[in-house]
Amino acid sequence: MDDNSVSNAIQTVAIASDHAGYLLKADIGNLLKERGYSVLDLGTDGPDSVDYPDFADALADALRDGRAARGILICGTGIGISIAANRHRHIRAAHCHDTTEARLSRQHNDANVIALGARTLGPEVAKDCVSVFLETAFEGDSNPRHGRRVGKMS
Repeated sequence: MDDNSVSNAIQTVAIASDHAGYLLKADIGNLLKERGYSVLDLGTDGPDSVDYPDFADALADALRDGRAARGILICGTGIGISIAANRHRHIRAAHCHDTTEARLSRQHNDANVIALGARTLGPEVAKDCVSVFLETAFEGDSNPRHGRRVGKMS
């Protein structure tokens, strides 16, 4: 990957959802674009029933291939899609309910994916979580225990 591709991947956020999360995915996609991110939308785009593991797999592939540096996954509760994503060794998906969890998932766990529940979070809380998640750095350099622990997961 050349330097330009690396720079683009850092500014690219992959986003995917199942049928329960497609409306929230659209709202968050708009927020990301307003903030200057490129959005890699991996679907789904409607209310027809789909299987969330397929979308977690697509997002994991995008992060593995370097098409995006971080990801956002949405299903009804955020639980199933986070479980499916975390089956991939290179994914550290954090199922977050508030901005404190979003911040700590980045600072302490270097989470590269945030999972949200469209049926359990209001859209403003979800957008706040995404904003904090994307703006927060990993503390691994300043706090070696976090880096050590994340290293054991990878």
